[in-house]
Order: sequence, then C-alpha cells, then structure tokens
Amino acid sequence: MTQPKDLAGRKAIVTGSATGLGRSIALKLAERGADVIINCARSVAEGEATAADCQALGSQSRLVQADVSTDEGCRKLAEAAAQAGRLDILVNNAGMQHVAPVEDFAVEKWDTIIALNLTAAFHTTRLAVPGMKRKGWGRIINTAS
Repeated sequence: MTQPKDLAGRKAIVTGSATGLGRSIALKLAERGADVIINCARSVAEGEATAADCQALGSQSRLVQADVSTDEGCRKLAEAAAQAGRLDILVNNAGMQHVAPVEDFAVEKWDTIIALNLTAAFHTTRLAVPGMKRKGWGRIINTAS
C-alpha cells in the first residue's frame, strides 16, 4: 500500500543516514513526501545510494558529507538546510558503539563516542531550533543505541 504524501514540501535532515536505521528513516521520510538531506561522514558511496533511492521516491534528496561529531560538520548541515530554504524535521541518528573493559577503553575512543552520540545532537538541535521557532513548526527526533 502506498503511503500518503503527508510530509510533502517538508525539509528533513537525517544524520548518519547512509546505512542502517538512518537509511530506513530517510527512505520512509522520502516515501511520505519529504525532501531529505542524507548525511554521512565516511560512507559516501552508501550515502549517494541512499540519496538516489530517496530521489526515486520523488524526494529532492541529496548527500551532505559532514562529520557531525564536530561543530564544523553540524554547521555544514545547517548551511545545507538554509540552502534548501528551511528545515522542518531533524533526526539525530548518527552514533557509534565500542565495547572494552574500562581499564582498556581508549580515552580518544570515549571522546569520539561522546562527541558523536551526544554533542552532535546538541549542536544540530541548537542550530535547527531558531528556524523552527520562526516558522512555528518543527520536529526533532533523537535516537540512541
């Protein structure tokens, strides 16, 4: 059964959307009519494939390669939303996991996980909220693993 296009004209960003859950979310948003900015830091070929699959569903989707574990990467996504005209839906999905005994857990790995799983959601939200408030409409969805 075809989904209604109840998100037609909406603009969305899904972080970490080249593969996995993020890809599934991006495809569902596109199926419902949203234009989706696909985001990845490293999986460029997969991100391009996800954008193409969203376009095949009628979405004005594109890939923005940006590392959201950095403020610069979050700003790059915000700029892409501004170029698209607005941002209606932000899905903070990017994340990573690492398991090790605490005494063997590398501090650099910890810092990367915190930056990607927590700080990225703060920065993308901080940058998205002013525009959503101006329009009087917006949705922010945070996922976690």
